Parts: sequence; C-alpha cells; structure tokens
Amino acid sequence: MPGLTSLDELFGAYLSLLDNFGTFLVTFALVYAGGRFGGLPLLGLALDYRGTERTLQEGIERLAAAGVIAVAVAVGLWVAGLEFLLDRMAILVAGATVALGFAAQDVVGNLVSGVFIVTDPTFNIGDWIRWNDREGVIRDIRFRSTRVRTFDDEVIAVPNSELTANAVTNIVLNGRLRLTVPVRVDYDDDLDAVARILADAAADHPDVLERPEPTVRITELDETVEVVASLWIGDPDRVTYGRVRSEYAREVVARLEDAGVDLGRTGPQEIAGEIGVVSRTTPADPEP
Repeated sequence: MPGLTSLDELFGAYLSLLDNFGTFLVTFALVYAGGRFGGLPLLGLALDYRGTERTLQEGIERLAAAGVIAVAVAVGLWVAGLEFLLDRMAILVAGATVALGFAAQDVVGNLVSGVFIVTDPTFNIGDWIRWNDREGVIRDIRFRSTRVRTFDDEVIAVPNSELTANAVTNIVLNGRLRLTVPVRVDYDDDLDAVARILADAAADHPDVLERPEPTVRITELDETVEVVASLWIGDPDRVTYGRVRSEYAREVVARLEDAGVDLGRTGPQEIAGEIGVVSRTTPADPEP
C-alpha cells in the first residue's frame, strides 16, 4: 500500500538518522577522550621539557584544547556519513564571522591583543605591573582579558586592548628593583654622618644588593634637609619590597637616634617685634 510504504520509508529515514547521530556521538567521544586525556597531557609534558614560559604554555594548551574539540567534531561527522554538514558549517561560520566582526569589534580587538600579550616573553604570569595609575600581579592571561590581583586583594579583569594601547611598566622584568627611603634632618645635623649611617644600614641589610651600590643624596632644601637613600633588591615582589623597605627604615631610625640626629623636627624660631594691645574704637553717633 502506498501509505504504508511512505511511512516505512519515513521511519527508515529516521532510524538511519538516529544511527548516524549515534555514530557521531560515539566517534566524537572517543576522539575527544583521546585528545583530552592523551594528547593534551603529552603536549604539556613536551612544553615543560622545552622550558616554555608559563604564559605561552597556557595559551598553547588553550588553543590545543579548542583544536581537540574541532577535530572530534570533524572526525565524528565524517565517520557518521554526515561530512556534507562540514561544507555547510564552513559557510555558516564564514558568514557569522563577518557579521560578528562588525558587531563585536572590541571583542575582536581584545582577542588580537591577547595573542600579542600571550606571545610576548616580557609579559608573564606572576609579574608585578603598573598601568594607568593602577598596579598588581598578573594571575592569568586569556585571549580576551588579563586577570590582575591588586594589593587590596581585588581581582580585575583588564581588557587586553587596554594593556596594549597604554604604557605598562613591568616592575620586576630586570630581576631587581630600586627602592628609595627619604629622611628629613635639621640643618644643624652632621650631613656627612647622616649619609654614612644611611649607606652603612643599606650595606648591612642581607637583602640589599652590593651592585648597583646604594647611594645617598640630598634632594631638597626646605625648612629641613631631605636626604634620600636609594638601594636595590633582587628577585623582587610586592611582599619583599615592603618588608625590606620597612626593615631598612626601622634600622635607619634607630641608628640616627643613637647618633643624636634630630629626624626632621624643626628647631625653635626667633620671632622679632613687639607685643601690644590694640583697642577697638567705636565710631561716634551721628548728630541729630
């Protein structure tokens, strides 16, 4: 009967489609599992063996993870006999890419900036950076944004385009960092002795580098004399910077006080003139 034949053909078509879909799922799962639990770990070991920078390594691993999914989809469709969908998907992806390119220019800009940041050997996870009057430590670099932990323990997702479009200072790039400690003393104090005390305190601190050599200079003459000590520390981070600066400042205060140096308290000033009483006169009432 024509009606039953049509139903049988329709039912057979659905069964064939379900069979193809099932084949696709099984193939996708096998290929994805092989890549996820076999290929990606091997890639990570290879990158570790080559000593690849952590930032670049994480970027490569993210790209590889996306590639595993794409390959699993392509192989699954091909094995299931649905490879014709790949051509249609390619057309759809191309059209969607053009449309999204106009609608999401900022996102595309961040992605392009992310590629430059990830591949930049001078910009790495764990670096202490400063940009646009803000600073913090890089915790993660993604292709759209970079996560920075500030010293108020806040995590900021900074768009990559903002970092590539502005000046960024990598404070720890050279493996050393200069810290300065200003001290104010009176004009009557022995400035040579003050400079010697500041230099000796820097030389005695175990975390202060011998090269570059610490320096002590007079930087300002006002009501008091400002003397600034400049010293360098190696392998710096925010914690080490704060600790060394505090320890050095405490040692300087103790040594200056032992030497009888007055730390910036201005001496008494002589006031010339006379002290008198000014009487307040009331204007006379106008005559009627």
